[in-house]
Amino acid sequence: MVDSGKLQEVTQNLLRIMAGFLFAPHGAQKLFGVLGKEPVEIVSLSGLAGVLEFFGGIALILGIFTRQVAFVLAGQMAAAYWMAHGMETFWPILNRGELAALYCFVFLFLFAHGGGEFSVDGWLRRRR
Repeated sequence: MVDSGKLQEVTQNLLRIMAGFLFAPHGAQKLFGVLGKEPVEIVSLSGLAGVLEFFGGIALILGIFTRQVAFVLAGQMAAAYWMAHGMETFWPILNRGELAALYCFVFLFLFAHGGGEFSVDGWLRRRR
């Protein structure tokens, strides 16, 4: 029999780590001009997005300030969706906004549920 509480804990942590791991390279592209992209101007909307994506992704991987970081990143992804995709057509598959929409809701989940036990947040909570 599978312990659903333990399975939930493991998958919550895996979701947080993988979301950060997949999100941080978007920021690395913008900030450092790696992974097939040119760097953007740091003092710009794209530069701000790069900072949030790179450092927010790293924070999620580590699970530090998970709720706060996830809240900010969910807002960033909602804004990115509407600025870059949502005004074209209603359907995300047609406006190529499904990744921004999915990230937004993954980050909302992490905001609601936190970083999990296998995170810096969880370690700090256990120390208290």
